[in-house]
Amino acid sequence: MQTRLNPYLSFRDNARQAMEFYKTVFGGKLDINTFEQFHASEDPSENNKVMHAQLEAENGIIFMASDTPNSMEYKPGTNISMSLSGDNETELRGYYEKLSAGGAVTMPLEKAPWGDTFGMCADQFGINWMVNISGKSEAA
Repeated sequence: MQTRLNPYLSFRDNARQAMEFYKTVFGGKLDINTFEQFHASEDPSENNKVMHAQLEAENGIIFMASDTPNSMEYKPGTNISMSLSGDNETELRGYYEKLSAGGAVTMPLEKAPWGDTFGMCADQFGINWMVNISGKSEAA
């Protein structure tokens, strides 16, 4: 799989509604996973929140979204990140290391509950980045 760069939108409790709306605009396939599905929160009030949603339109438009956990700050206007994903571990680890240099690691690049390797950082200019390395690369 070729490395992809996608916008990642953050919401406060209405990611599902927003992504269902965007599906009516762009069409395509919408996948939604909750915090409960991945056992990603110890706060039961977050069980039905969207941990990850991805809309993939037939014309190639792809974007992702999630609900911001209760413990994290949410500021409308700053609720977008850049998401790098693919299965080229060397390439993606290199991007993560370069992007986090001079910035801040907000989540180390390590094995995630969904089986991939995932990390988050803010670069030296304050742009938030997410890197997801497909678990398939480990089997290759």
